[in-house]
Amino acid sequence: MTASNEPSRRGAAPTRSAERGAGTSAKTSAAAAFALVFGVAALISVLTVILSWIGLLLGIIGVILGIVGLRMAGRPGVTGRGVAIGGLVLSALAVLIGLAFAAGVTTVLNDEGAVDRIQREVDDLRDKLDK
Repeated sequence: MTASNEPSRRGAAPTRSAERGAGTSAKTSAAAAFALVFGVAALISVLTVILSWIGLLLGIIGVILGIVGLRMAGRPGVTGRGVAIGGLVLSALAVLIGLAFAAGVTTVLNDEGAVDRIQREVDDLRDKLDK
């Protein structure tokens, strides 16, 4: 359509862009975006178990960034509330899973019987490899 074919907007309600002012648009909070990135990275790291301590650290940083992102999203002209909530949820989940893994590993390592069983299994596997 050309401009001459478009209906006139005289008397019509102003659009959102006109309400915000020409040339200004809402920006997504950087803290919210980083919270989501840290949350995803933390969850992936924690679920690999070997990198769970890194995931725990990333999760804590993601929780902090998520809270900051929520506060920043409340400011005029700043969006990203949903992104901040997503990052906060993923980061908190990663922290909880990381703490559960840490508690499980600590429990196993503090149990003499479990450590002895693991050592016997490792020795048996070494013996099988040597044959």
